[in-house]
Amino acid sequence: MGEIGDYVLLNPAEMAEADRLTAESGVSYARLMENAGTAVTEAILERYYQMPVLVLCGPGNNGGDGFVVARQLKEKGWPVHLVMHGDRAKLKREAAANADAWTGRIEAFNPDLVSDADMVIDALLGAGLDRDVDGELKTIIEAVNAARKTVVAVDVPSGVDGGTGAVRGAAIEATLTVTFFRKKPGHLLLPGREKAGEVIVADIGIREDVLGPIAGTLWENGPAHWQLPHTDPAGHKYTRGHCVVVSGGPLQTGASRLAAEAALRAGAGLVSLAGHRDALMVHANHVTSIMLKEAPQWSALEQVLGQTKARSVVIGPAAGVGQATIENVSIIMQSGAAVVLDADALTSFADAPEELFRFIAFDPSRPVVMTPHTGEFARLFGEIEGSKVDVARVAAARSGAIVVLKGSDTVIAAPDGRAFINSNAPAILGTAGSGDVLAGIVGGLLAQGMPGLQAAAAAVWIHGDAAQRFGMPGLISEDLPGILPEVLEGLV
Repeated sequence: MGEIGDYVLLNPAEMAEADRLTAESGVSYARLMENAGTAVTEAILERYYQMPVLVLCGPGNNGGDGFVVARQLKEKGWPVHLVMHGDRAKLKREAAANADAWTGRIEAFNPDLVSDADMVIDALLGAGLDRDVDGELKTIIEAVNAARKTVVAVDVPSGVDGGTGAVRGAAIEATLTVTFFRKKPGHLLLPGREKAGEVIVADIGIREDVLGPIAGTLWENGPAHWQLPHTDPAGHKYTRGHCVVVSGGPLQTGASRLAAEAALRAGAGLVSLAGHRDALMVHANHVTSIMLKEAPQWSALEQVLGQTKARSVVIGPAAGVGQATIENVSIIMQSGAAVVLDADALTSFADAPEELFRFIAFDPSRPVVMTPHTGEFARLFGEIEGSKVDVARVAAARSGAIVVLKGSDTVIAAPDGRAFINSNAPAILGTAGSGDVLAGIVGGLLAQGMPGLQAAAAAVWIHGDAAQRFGMPGLISEDLPGILPEVLEGLV
């Protein structure tokens, strides 16, 4: 499973600092570059038989890594052609030394070189891309992609911003990416993740203790970061917590029922659906272990929350957009329970987001988790510039809530800046109702007393793993709650 530090993600500036701190400790930049090239060479030799290779080198340290790979593969007897984009005379220090050590020709780019190769090594650009790709470089990248060869990218596919995952004009579509020390955000954030192919992280001699001064606050999500609530043998349903899910109207019961079922499967001791009697009559035809509580208006919901001693509340899945939901959110926020705000509970505040943020501020110690998709997020927060991580962090700080910005690259961010990128969600999760299930899982974990950020991160990962276990097209949201016990069994 690994330690938490194994999953920290370093942006290009942080990675440069890791290199610098390691060099100060006595491991030279030359040694780091040689080790990086060796790591790429070893990954190739482990996976592929000998074949004609085209190595594409750029004018920076990434290009220096490429010269190392070219030299080592040539020494192993591989047929190697090498193209350098940029002025060789402008190579600096270690990269220049490795260019000098290359005994073969440095050729001008020609599309025929791509056609004649069976493998392309992409060492054109590094992770810290600061401008859009254009001109000859864009032509090279497009020619490589059009040829559909096996492509091994050094560190990050050229054209992908290692910090944000953005494609800057054009980007290499890699089969394999070999990165160093730690993954970069761009390996996990879309669309960069789709360009990277398989990503392996190589040890090139960077010291682990450099992570202390860097103090990274972004991680790849996974079980190393959280622990599911312990089931006390002497415990009972009340010690495992009560989760209340607010229902929509009689023709909109499905979403809240999905959330309630997921909360119960996630381990809450009790789960209740609260709403109008006519909606509860519909629920009564579908549920048995989930309780039904009449709450036709906010005052009745207040009474239900007090009587049930709810530890968590989920509101939003088909709850209805409007004043009634706003009033219900206000009451819930004053109850002391942990809260999951989804869908309609967010959209209801589109015209007055600051009102919602004031409700959240009633009790800063109580976890509040928002689970918006991009449309709901935009209605509440407007346009925020930056990467998906930047955007989620700004929203979390502004709202005071833990923000789960959903998608295939879901980002979970806390108001204090800690954040996770989730990478295990398959495309089949893009189905109606899956977000309602996710909200319910969060609510079920909060009911058991998990801290807010950990409950949100765990729920997102568990949600993705359940879909992976289904493993084929045809997944519908109703399938997910039934898979949760299998997922949870593997985590305890």
